Amino acid sequence: MLGFFSFTEITDPSAHEVYNAWHQLDHLPEQFGVDGITFGERWVRSPRCQAAEAATSTLLERFHYMTLYLLRDERVLQPFFDLAVRLRAEDRFFSERHALLSGPFEVTGRWAAARVAVSPAVIPHRPARGVYVVVGPPVDGAELIEQPGVAGAWQFADHPSGRHVTVAFVDGDLWAVAGLLGPPSVAGALPEWAGPLERVDAYHWDWFATLTPQ
Repeated sequence: MLGFFSFTEITDPSAHEVYNAWHQLDHLPEQFGVDGITFGERWVRSPRCQAAEAATSTLLERFHYMTLYLLRDERVLQPFFDLAVRLRAEDRFFSERHALLSGPFEVTGRWAAARVAVSPAVIPHRPARGVYVVVGPPVDGAELIEQPGVAGAWQFADHPSGRHVTVAFVDGDLWAVAGLLGPPSVAGALPEWAGPLERVDAYHWDWFATLTPQ
């Protein structure tokens, strides 16, 4: 199984609402027409998330959203890319965006907290309040799920670069979890980014409204 990530910057500060409407109401639903895409969701690095993050780097200091699709296997990549080409040709693509980090990662670890009862394989499908993400070195998922408020975690690896993305699915208070999962949980190597990301709820897209120049 693969996880396809996109850490995306919106290059027009006034376009967040338009971007969110496009992605959540048009682009994301279309992905599920591709046989082999089993999950898709996007989270926001809101100003509150940015204030609570534990680490950042030049690569990811400007991203606003993280999207994750789960693909059954590498054979799904071609139809996934073909869909993107078709949507561009139909003028159904959002241009004021830049992917700072994007591509397929192999699933290398899955964990579920004992209290949630469900298996590690279905953790992404269980409703969560947000996620805590670490980009860079691998993180011990077994330690993550011992933290209050963490329902489970998945880890992904890009073997050529050695980069890992660990996603902890949070069903407790996201900000309390962010306070617990600081630098000590990724000791030994400096992450490229670590912090909380909020859930994106339909039609509630105003996180950056007060930051938009008038």
